[in-house]
Amino acid sequence: MTDAKSVAPRATIRIFEGNLHRARRGQLVGGSPTALPEPLRRPARVAVMLALAHKLQQAIDRGALRDRAQVAARLGLTRSRVTQLLDLILLAPDIQDQILFAESVNGVEPLSERQLRRLVRDDFWPAQRAHRTPRVSR
Repeated sequence: MTDAKSVAPRATIRIFEGNLHRARRGQLVGGSPTALPEPLRRPARVAVMLALAHKLQQAIDRGALRDRAQVAARLGLTRSRVTQLLDLILLAPDIQDQILFAESVNGVEPLSERQLRRLVRDDFWPAQRAHRTPRVSR
C-alpha cells in the first residue's frame, strides 16, 4: 500500500486554442486598433435613483402607499434614505432632464448623488442653476 503523501502530484497539461497576443501598457500588440470593444453604456446611477424617486412619489400621491414611512418599510430602507431619494424631485426640471438622460460609460459615473444633494439644499431653482452644476455627459 502506498501513502497518499508519498505519491507525487501528477502534472496537468493545459492546451489553449485561439490567437494569443501580448498586451503592453497602453497598446495592443498583434491585434488591430479597430478590434477595441464597444464601450458599455447604461443609465447613470443617479438617473435610476431619480426615476425611482418619481415612481415612489407617484405611488404616494395616488394612495398606493400611505407615506414615506410605509415606503421605507416596504423597500427595507431607512426613512432618512427615502427622504434623500424623494428630495431629488425638488431639483429644477431642466437639471432633472439632464440627470435622467445621463449615462455611465464603462462603469464611470458622470456625477454622484452626494453632489446632487448639495443642490437640493437650495430650494430656489435659479439658485440651483447658478451653482456650478456638474456637467452631465450624454
